[in-house]
Amino acid sequence: MSGSSITLLILAAIAAYAIFAYNALVKGRQMVEEAWSGIDVQLKRRADLIPNLVETVKGFASHERETLEAVTEMRARAQAVPAGDIAGRAAAEGMLSQALGRLFAVAEAYPQLRANENFLQLQNALQTTEGEIQMSRRYYNGAVREQNTRVESFPSNFVASTFKFFKHLYFELENPDDRKTPQVTFAKS
Repeated sequence: MSGSSITLLILAAIAAYAIFAYNALVKGRQMVEEAWSGIDVQLKRRADLIPNLVETVKGFASHERETLEAVTEMRARAQAVPAGDIAGRAAAEGMLSQALGRLFAVAEAYPQLRANENFLQLQNALQTTEGEIQMSRRYYNGAVREQNTRVESFPSNFVASTFKFFKHLYFELENPDDRKTPQVTFAKS
């Protein structure tokens, strides 16, 4: 084999690797976007349940206005966060989770509310949605981890920087109390 043949083989191998790395980065980006879509769907589902929950509680505990208004305000804040602001969305959703926790603490004081069929259905739907949010968050963070590894690993980092692939942010909650799922089960009195 001549020197030019070896050079061509090396260039062909580099080109093949660059194509492979580029395609892996594109696939990773698509996985991250799909995973975020899953979180977004579940957060929307939770946001859609909240007005019904607030109205149900309002019927039994109308003097708990401050708590009800806090839940409504946190829901509005979470929905107002721009689509690409993952850190902002995580912070807003954390505050919403805290407000929901306070709402369910208020509901503890009303046995007739805890026995209300509509409230129980909303409670179960919210509990299911919270579980789905957790699963979606884990899936998203796994996709982000894989993509970030590709973006930072040698030698794919050269392809990533050339084609402007970047690290994605994890969907994390900054306040440890925000990590707690609102308690949505009640003991029968």
